[in-house]
Amino acid sequence: MLRSLTKILVLLLLVGGGAYGIYKYESRSAKEAQLAAEIVRLEAQKKHLEDFVTRLTRERRMAELVVMEQGYKNGDTTTTLLFSEIARDGTRLPPKFFTIVGNVVHIDTLVIKFERDFIEKDDPLRGQSIALFYRLYGDRQAPIDGFPIDDPGQPPLIYHDSSPKSEELRQFEADLWKHFWHATDDAAYRKEKGIRLAQGESPWRYVYPDFIYTLSIEGGGGVNMASRPIDDLFRQYQEAIKRQHATATGKPK
Repeated sequence: MLRSLTKILVLLLLVGGGAYGIYKYESRSAKEAQLAAEIVRLEAQKKHLEDFVTRLTRERRMAELVVMEQGYKNGDTTTTLLFSEIARDGTRLPPKFFTIVGNVVHIDTLVIKFERDFIEKDDPLRGQSIALFYRLYGDRQAPIDGFPIDDPGQPPLIYHDSSPKSEELRQFEADLWKHFWHATDDAAYRKEKGIRLAQGESPWRYVYPDFIYTLSIEGGGGVNMASRPIDDLFRQYQEAIKRQHATATGKPK
């Protein structure tokens, strides 16, 4: 009898121990699964934040500026500039030429910055700041005497390129540029359109031959103007444009 009870107790202990082992195993497996799920969640969150920062700080090249000629006239420095806008699909629009007084160029721009939530979500309409080139002038000129670049009442020409874009986006941007100055003062309109800020910005700097000055716009910010030494390819483009411009204007090459 005692032997039978002992066997039963041993069996119960084995069963209990096995059940406890299974419980511990399943509990550990559940914790490991929970930990793995948390790691996946955190990795996804990290990737989302990294993508957001990338969209927030990314830059889109908008135009390039080079000095074609610098000299003196009536005691002042004069600078002839080639202004080449770049469409969203990477193609260049026909170049424009401006001769300013001075060797410091000011470029007035109109900038629309959207709420960062739209940039975070990569919204198809408001996923990046947009800008319009308003006018260009030298440091020895009054702003009112500057040269107009884009028509403030119309979408910039760079938005008329062949890149894939819905008609909804075209109409959305056209409305924004048409009512830009309204957006600067009307908080309700800005909220309706998801605009964080609409304002004028004017990057400026000294300009010299043998440099390319690139104008770009940040995803969630404004217009930047950076320089780099001119390369052989752009120099060939510059010379070709110079010859073409000389032929068109009848000036000596």
